[in-house]
Amino acid sequence: MSHEPFRGIFPVLITPISDDGDVLYDELASQVEFCITAGAHGLVFPVLGSEFQFLTDVERQRGMETVVRAAAGRLPVVGGVAAPSRQVAVQCAHAAAIAGVDAIIALPPYISAGTADEIRLYYEAVAAAAGRPMFIQHTHGGMSASFLQDLLRDIDNVRYLKEEMQPSAHQISAVLAGGAPWEGVFGGGHGRWMLSEMQRGAHGFMPATEAVDIHVQVWDAWQAGDEAKARQIYGQLLPLINLILCMGLPVCKTLLMRRGVFSSANMRTPGTPPLDAGDERELDAIIEGLRPLFRV
Repeated sequence: MSHEPFRGIFPVLITPISDDGDVLYDELASQVEFCITAGAHGLVFPVLGSEFQFLTDVERQRGMETVVRAAAGRLPVVGGVAAPSRQVAVQCAHAAAIAGVDAIIALPPYISAGTADEIRLYYEAVAAAAGRPMFIQHTHGGMSASFLQDLLRDIDNVRYLKEEMQPSAHQISAVLAGGAPWEGVFGGGHGRWMLSEMQRGAHGFMPATEAVDIHVQVWDAWQAGDEAKARQIYGQLLPLINLILCMGLPVCKTLLMRRGVFSSANMRTPGTPPLDAGDERELDAIIEGLRPLFRV
């Protein structure tokens, strides 16, 4: 599938969960509208920030279909197809293609680490099954920069990398220095190293959705050559990033509630602690500081 190279802010859609533990597909669709209004350049679902490991196959498929339908061609949709094994990931890739996504993204096998040969076979099979551009998502050890360059160079449809192996900015420099024929290297990790990663040549980012309009403003300022403005906006965003890194997705879901997108901050992930009163007060203060930057 031919396409213009993906660039910019591709937020990871978070899965809204009801009090009964079910996926709220209407709120998932509302989140798509929120991201489009906020100026996002693409959409991603379902991946780690979507709690994909805890969704059923039916929920993953229906969720991708919901996102594609809600986006209605206005933004490209990247479908998450990671799985514990090559065989399962191939099925997920077929399902993503049927749902109509524009690209796919996958971690390597994520329960039992594969050998280099097994990881290569995994990506070869998944990329072939989807038949569209593919992102490798790199979050843990086991794939060196040179190995990633080889995958980008050798496997049809593997065109992008989402680099989250810490220190991610150094990783991005190492991959880009290899000259592999990539179409883009994106950052993640809630944007914790966004400025350094842009300075090193990152082509886009995949944060969560709770402050996507602010991530877009950082990106736009940097692309316009106004580094001072990008740093000023990013400095206002940092307390939120810090709270998310401490307390996780409940922060994102709570902020989406505060912004009228979600009806609850319920998690599907077992054992996730909710925000306590002190966390809520900290989030109140952060929101007050960010309010002038909200576009939605």
